[in-house]
Amino acid sequence: MTPDTKITALLDRLAALPSLAVAFSGGADSALVLAAAVRALGSGRVLAVTAVSDSLAAEELDAARRFAASLGVRHLLPATAEIEDPRYRANGRDRCYFCKSEVLDVIGRVAAEHGFAHVATGTNADDAADPFRPGIRAADERGVLAPLREAALTKAEVRRAARAWDLVTWDKPAAPCLASRVAYGLEVTPARLNRIETAERSVRRLLARAGLPVTDLRVRDLGDRVRVEVSADLTSRAAGLPGLVPAVREAGFPGAPVEVAAFRSGVLNTEPSRR
Repeated sequence: MTPDTKITALLDRLAALPSLAVAFSGGADSALVLAAAVRALGSGRVLAVTAVSDSLAAEELDAARRFAASLGVRHLLPATAEIEDPRYRANGRDRCYFCKSEVLDVIGRVAAEHGFAHVATGTNADDAADPFRPGIRAADERGVLAPLREAALTKAEVRRAARAWDLVTWDKPAAPCLASRVAYGLEVTPARLNRIETAERSVRRLLARAGLPVTDLRVRDLGDRVRVEVSADLTSRAAGLPGLVPAVREAGFPGAPVEVAAFRSGVLNTEPSRR
């Protein structure tokens, strides 16, 4: 199918539903699902639900609020408690399964309480092809819809459609949860997530002040050290900024060795567990 045919299939699939609650993270994928649902069903039959927890950066929540408001969609922000699950805190390679289980159970209850018949995520065709996606299993076990996956829309095609629809998220960099920055085997705690968020915010501001364009940025908590990952073409200039290491240490990593490296999506999946 062509990308346009896939978008037509997406809209037809959504139009066949009585109503839909979208598990809305604020990222490009779930934003397209939300916008498509509004086109297919009208804003009154669509609900945006963003799970709020320690692993969601405040900047991401603010952006999600603005986007939902721009579509005229009701937006609910239930708190989730994955941090209370010892299996999640243990941070094994199945951490995302326990997180998504909690998040989707909460969103499912919220949807039912407000009379919405179905829940959908922004899982796309590329996500489904990734062998390391335990969160997808949690969604499938709960019967959660994945309309982008059903329409075989890839990430590139999602961005193409979002741009054609003038969605501000069309070129939004991927922003997985803060826990994805913690090396496997290190306990996930609110304090650990908070210092990662603070460090990323500080580094982002430092790079912006230096005139360095920031797209992908991660501060990885590796236990015995910290790795700041930026776009490959920025690594040498970022590493040379005198304020970078102090900014990271002041964020909550006192004395930790700080290294700068090229950004690699999902890199912790390929590195040894710190357990």
